[in-house]
Amino acid sequence: MKTLYTLVFLFFMNLPVVAQMPYAPERTDGDGPYPQLIIRGVTMIDGTGSPAVGPVDIVIEGNRITQIVNVGYPGVPIQESRRPQAIRGARILEADGMYILPGFFDMHAHIGGLSQGTIPEYVFKLWLAHGITSVREPGSFNGLEWTLRHARLSEDNKITAPRIFPYIRFGMGHDGPLNTPDEARSWVQMISERGAAGIKFFGARPEIWEAALDEANRTGLGSMAHHAQPRVVYANISHTSEMGLRGMTHWYGLPEALFTDRIIQNYPLDYNYSDEQHRFEEAGRLWKQAAPPYSEHWNSVMNRLLELGVEMNPTFTIYEASRDLMRERRAEWHERYTLPSLWQFFEPDRRAHGSYWFDWGTEQEVAWKENYRLWMTFINEYKNRGGTVTLGSDAGYIYKLYGFAYIREMELFREAGFHPLEIFQSASLRAAEVLGVDDRLGTIETGKLADLVLLDENPQQNLKVLYGTGAIRVNEQNEAVRAGGVRYTIKDGVIFDARQLLKDVESIVDEAKRTTGFQITQPGLNY
Repeated sequence: MKTLYTLVFLFFMNLPVVAQMPYAPERTDGDGPYPQLIIRGVTMIDGTGSPAVGPVDIVIEGNRITQIVNVGYPGVPIQESRRPQAIRGARILEADGMYILPGFFDMHAHIGGLSQGTIPEYVFKLWLAHGITSVREPGSFNGLEWTLRHARLSEDNKITAPRIFPYIRFGMGHDGPLNTPDEARSWVQMISERGAAGIKFFGARPEIWEAALDEANRTGLGSMAHHAQPRVVYANISHTSEMGLRGMTHWYGLPEALFTDRIIQNYPLDYNYSDEQHRFEEAGRLWKQAAPPYSEHWNSVMNRLLELGVEMNPTFTIYEASRDLMRERRAEWHERYTLPSLWQFFEPDRRAHGSYWFDWGTEQEVAWKENYRLWMTFINEYKNRGGTVTLGSDAGYIYKLYGFAYIREMELFREAGFHPLEIFQSASLRAAEVLGVDDRLGTIETGKLADLVLLDENPQQNLKVLYGTGAIRVNEQNEAVRAGGVRYTIKDGVIFDARQLLKDVESIVDEAKRTTGFQITQPGLNY
């Protein structure tokens, strides 16, 4: 295995990108599933939005939850007579004082890529180590066949990976652009037959958008859109939702739908979308050009999106460096868990997407802070009025690391006004509903699949305990200590030791550093 890593990283660091993304290795991690697994004495947050209950014993047979039994009351001894009986050979997981949640869904989760030098094992283990048991792969940029293959392997538990729901980039696999409605319909039929779960759009002419969405809805495929700014002039979220679009990611296309005194963003006259400093700097001023919160037009747009059942997947976390670059560059997990090739991908580079730190300063960050305030106001109110909001990280760009970025998204939802129970509901049940799998995933209920997250701390009190690096507190000896981190992630009845997964990731990173002699440094400074 070490030889493979060495060859892979040498290739990524020193040669042009000409090869296919490597495949994930055969699974050697995780224990189970078992004929019977009993998790004893745990406090349960079930994902429905209901408050925590416990202590309970949860019985899993194979990969399904078969019993949830209340075995007492907080602060008093367990009532042993209530406990479900273990069969011979059962695995007992003593979890007194621990908390359990349904497995998390990252609804905007790219599986790395050649340009980043991120092998799939690295990405998958970071996700699982943070309780992410399902991902929506928006775009499937490693290739249609590659992504579909890994989705099948994960479903069969042949690789160490979350469940993968492949959303295919519109037009992928077609010989040239899709120029007619008939071509769009044929392409949608093709990916549906090959096993895609949905489509990710960036934009198209209205007649092509409409034909593709009509065919997707007819065939039962999901749909989501990043309304790319060069294409949003054709259609913003108000237009595409009327055509049948089921969900939007990020927020492009939403402020444009809220314009009242213009139809095109107020671009500076020297603006060039290909210059990412221009692109992201002006994006930070976009919400100020929209109708103000709770105004007549703002309410009208929101209420129509609610009527149409549009999913909002904001990905707050991926733009956070725009409002606080230093925080993201110096996040404490980078030195231990970020690959050298990925760190280089993050660094300022006019040729790389999301590496727009050419002259990023106070003015840009202040504008983005206001951008976030207005954006978060819309998303929180959308949730309050019954709208579907899901969590996605879009990690692998802009100093955001897989897994860690997802927990940060939870913190940003809290900043936006979500109660922790609403966050966990969005992270599990709401996502499962969007993907059409809420009959088997998304909550802790009997009959559902055993996708679960176990940790020692109460995540409602401090979401930071979900980070692989945990949260910092002071013990009784007045010493700073780490608390938390996911202990176990259970996917399909298979128990993964989250701490061991992080050790595996650290070994991958250490080997890459030895191979390349790479150290994280600050531009223009010699430490």
